[in-house]
Amino acid sequence: MRFKWILLTVLIAALALPAFALSSPAQAQGGGTTHVVQPGENLYRIALKYGTSWPVLAAANNLANPNLIYVGQVLIIPAGGTLPPATPPPATPAPATPLPTTGTYTVVAGDNLSRIAARFGTTVAALVQANNIVNPNLIYVGQVLKIPGATGPVPQPTAQPTTVPGQPTQPAPTPVPPSGAFELGGHVESFAYPDLMRQAGMTWVKRQVRYKLGDSPQGLAGAISQAHSQGFRILLGIVGDPAQLGAGGTGYMDQYAGYLAGVAALGPDAIEVWNEQNLDREWPRGQINPATYTQMLSKAYTAIKRANPSVMVISGAPSPTGAEGAFGTDRVWNDDRYIRGMASAGAASYMDCLGIHYNEGIISPDQTSGDPRAHSSYTRYFWGMVNTYWNAFGGARPLCFTELGYLSPEGLGPLPAGFEWAGNVTVAQQAQWLGRAAQLARGSGKIRLMIVWNVDFTTYGADPQAGYAIVRPGGSCPACSTLGAAMR
Repeated sequence: MRFKWILLTVLIAALALPAFALSSPAQAQGGGTTHVVQPGENLYRIALKYGTSWPVLAAANNLANPNLIYVGQVLIIPAGGTLPPATPPPATPAPATPLPTTGTYTVVAGDNLSRIAARFGTTVAALVQANNIVNPNLIYVGQVLKIPGATGPVPQPTAQPTTVPGQPTQPAPTPVPPSGAFELGGHVESFAYPDLMRQAGMTWVKRQVRYKLGDSPQGLAGAISQAHSQGFRILLGIVGDPAQLGAGGTGYMDQYAGYLAGVAALGPDAIEVWNEQNLDREWPRGQINPATYTQMLSKAYTAIKRANPSVMVISGAPSPTGAEGAFGTDRVWNDDRYIRGMASAGAASYMDCLGIHYNEGIISPDQTSGDPRAHSSYTRYFWGMVNTYWNAFGGARPLCFTELGYLSPEGLGPLPAGFEWAGNVTVAQQAQWLGRAAQLARGSGKIRLMIVWNVDFTTYGADPQAGYAIVRPGGSCPACSTLGAAMR
């Protein structure tokens, strides 16, 4: 039903606004023009294009949040803005004179460039130039800004608690550290346990969403805002629809990339492009191919970086498997062969981090042999996965575990068929192994990010997600202590 209403709305808009599909500006009432938002655009860039400012465009279009525009949206360009030339003449801009910069400031919750500029007696334009900011609306908690003209490290504001009548006072979240070093996070269902996640040393939260044609990027604005307001960075794993991809081919890839650009403009910290694309559960049967995925990844990476260069792009993590001999390559590719195929297709040029999963361990991550199951392979071992993926790309990109977890049925009942291999794993072992995995990852020099699968999922059926959760029935979290110790 929702899709039918979207389709009806689009048809009405297409009839009422025949200029919608045109790339050239159209005349608007009152003597202005209109502009149709394209992939990779934001309000700041559009304002520059028409010789106006983003606050003017926000006011003219009644935009409550100037970060939230989407591909296909029709914007009014007020009279006074100039039409862009049909073919911009080539020009070499004169290099800007760099401003003297000797101080830094770390962004905290509630900041924007205007407030920061006022605090330190400078201007938004000077901050934009000093920090090479593409969109002055997009800064994030934990970002380190250079302050032009400062004489040393800039004192940070003292966080003041916000008092709400009738509720206990809560301290402001601690800003996350600048990116670059190893960091830890958790995949959440409800995000109801931020304090336990902080105890575990986590600074990232992951959410996974399913994109379908017609979806608006604005649907993810709340998740991004919630994470940042709690002082966490957010990774969005965005998986498309296999049936729509199979029917639409490269046209669907372009629309998917446009959606990712719209999401990137909202200010997430990382985007994972698809998920387990080596299985026919997530990719059209008969079309599984690492070169085809790399084609999609290149479109996605380009669109994301045009919209927001600060977003970390993580390639979709394949499912760890050796099942292609049993099911055939029309249904599944072994992940080691798939990763090598991505490398051969040039995927390293279209990612900041190589996505990887590990979720079938029943022994310590220190071990490189000794798994009791028959047909033991590298997928059973933490180091088996790390070395396989690292070597496939020759170390050209760091690894990002977008899922790493240990399954335990303790307190939940027997495991379903297909998961009996974890029947003897205890919660204490889960906690111990997760803590050790974080220690090994942190010291490896190969791993940028480790997302624990998972924090608080409650489903326990054919897919025993609750068995991977670190928040156990009753609310205890033994792994929070071991992870926290590993991150100190």
